[in-house]
Amino acid sequence: MEKRYKEISFFDFQKQYKTQEDCEKKLFEIRWPQGFVCPVCGHQKYYLISGRKLYQCVSCKHQTSLTAGTVMHRSRTPLLFWFWTIYLVSTDKRGISALGLSKKLGLSYWKAWTMLHKIRRAMGDRDSTYQLAGIVEIDDAFFGTSQKAKSKRSKRGRGTSKTVVLVEVSLYDNAVGFAKMTVVGSKVDSETIDQVIKADIKGVQTVKTDGLPAYAVVSKSGHTHQQEIVKGKNAHEVLKWTHMLISNAKSFLLGTFHRMGKKHLQSYLDEFCYRFNRRKWESQLFDRLITACTISRAICFAELTQ
Repeated sequence: MEKRYKEISFFDFQKQYKTQEDCEKKLFEIRWPQGFVCPVCGHQKYYLISGRKLYQCVSCKHQTSLTAGTVMHRSRTPLLFWFWTIYLVSTDKRGISALGLSKKLGLSYWKAWTMLHKIRRAMGDRDSTYQLAGIVEIDDAFFGTSQKAKSKRSKRGRGTSKTVVLVEVSLYDNAVGFAKMTVVGSKVDSETIDQVIKADIKGVQTVKTDGLPAYAVVSKSGHTHQQEIVKGKNAHEVLKWTHMLISNAKSFLLGTFHRMGKKHLQSYLDEFCYRFNRRKWESQLFDRLITACTISRAICFAELTQ
C-alpha cells in the first residue's frame, strides 16, 4: 500500500514537535506503522529499555533503537535538532548552508555540515529508485567556479575548475516531469552516456539531445533518438527544459553555497533535484523527507569525507 504523506504548516510543525518525545513518536510511526516488528525475527512484542532508549524483542532478545539503520544512526545530536534541520531543508527552495544552520540552531559548523550531507544522501538514495519515461531531454553542462592559478609563474591569471554534469528531464505533453543530474567528471563520452541512460531511463523512450557525436550511443541503446545540432542562442529552444534546470541549479548553488568542490557537487545536485521533483507537493515535503531519512541507509562522517 502506497504511503500517504501528510501536509504540515510552520505552526503545525511547532505544535507537533515540541519535545524529544514527540520526535521519537513520529520515528516509531514511520519505522513500524503497524506496530513494532523485530528486524531479526519478525516478532511483534517488545520491552522498552527506557534508560538506553532501546527496544528489545521478547522472542530473540535483539535490541534496536529508533535511529538504527537511518541517517540519524549513532548521532549524538538530539532528534529535535534533526527534525528542525529536516524541516528547514524541506521548506526553503533555496536550501540552507551549514554556516546558516549552525547559526539558527546553535550547533557547531561541522555538526551542521554532517547533518546536512546525511540528509542530502537520503535525498539521493530516494531519487535513485526512480527512472525517467516519456520524452527525455539530455544535455551536458559545466559546473564550477573560477579560481586563481596555482602557480605564480602562470601567465593565465585566472583559470577555471569545471566539472561536467549530465542533466536529464522527462516530459509528458510538454509538461515537465522528473529530473536527474549526474556528475560525470571532466568530459562526456559515449561510454559514460550509455551507463547513465541505462540506469536512469525506463525501457525504451524518445530521447532528445544536441548534436554532440557521443550522443549517438542513445540509438544504439534502443531508444528513439531525436538529435539536433544546436547553434548558439538556439540551444534554449531545442533543449528548453534541461537549459532551464541547468540555469536554476547554478543559481541555487551559487546563491546559497557560493562554491563547492567536485567531491560534494553530486550531493548538492541531489538536493536540488529532490526538491524540484516534489515541487507539486511542497506542503508534504517535511513528511516525505523525514521518511526518506528514516528508510535511507546509515552513513558515517568518515564516508562523507573520504
